[in-house]
Amino acid sequence: MRLIVVIPARYRSSRLPGKPLIDIMGETLVRRTYLQCIKAIAPELVYVATDDERIKAHCDANGMNVIMTSPDCATGTDRVAEVAQQIEADLYINVQGDEPIFNPDDITAVIEAAREFPGQILNGYCPIEDEALFRSPTIPKVVLRPDGRLLYMSRNGVPSTKTFAFVRSWRQICIYAFPPDALRAFSATPTKTPLEQLEDIEILRFLELGYEVRMVPMSSHSIAVDTPEDVDRVLAVLRNQTQY
Repeated sequence: MRLIVVIPARYRSSRLPGKPLIDIMGETLVRRTYLQCIKAIAPELVYVATDDERIKAHCDANGMNVIMTSPDCATGTDRVAEVAQQIEADLYINVQGDEPIFNPDDITAVIEAAREFPGQILNGYCPIEDEALFRSPTIPKVVLRPDGRLLYMSRNGVPSTKTFAFVRSWRQICIYAFPPDALRAFSATPTKTPLEQLEDIEILRFLELGYEVRMVPMSSHSIAVDTPEDVDRVLAVLRNQTQY
């Protein structure tokens, strides 16, 4: 199985402009994500995909493979689809560029799941233990079928009760794996699909296109950086836990 890891990195983040190049204890956000990736897979198989010359220059200066993609990509998955047009593989693993302390074993888990379920779209998830994360609109919540396939994903607190209580829930880990045909179908869609647009969750496009998405259990170490408060959470972890 030929595979590569792609790290989409967009400079013009609406909630945190310049996010990939934010300094986190001496390393940029995107480089920390890259360094976690190469703990699980060979560096020559890891690529940063960007549309920004500043990010490209940073990658070049630090020996990171980088591919320039269109500034018109609506999502990170669209960016991965562009990379797939340039590099042939059987599997494209998408690690979001704002995941600086994810567990590298999660990449291994995705590869093992891809061998068990060839040709399927994969995405990571883990339990939510903190009600604040359940209530946070920046955290996509996962609703599963009994067999582990994705039923729905929402920024709202789901699943819940009639009184909107937090009982149990799961959150998305932004590590994905895509076969080439799914990426082609995704990028061939001229605009975001209705639920994808409404929720601002790109994996929903696959559900709306009729694809199945299999969810892969992962560790809860991941903290996606979307806001300045998320940066503070990452810094707190790094100051207290040297293993990441």
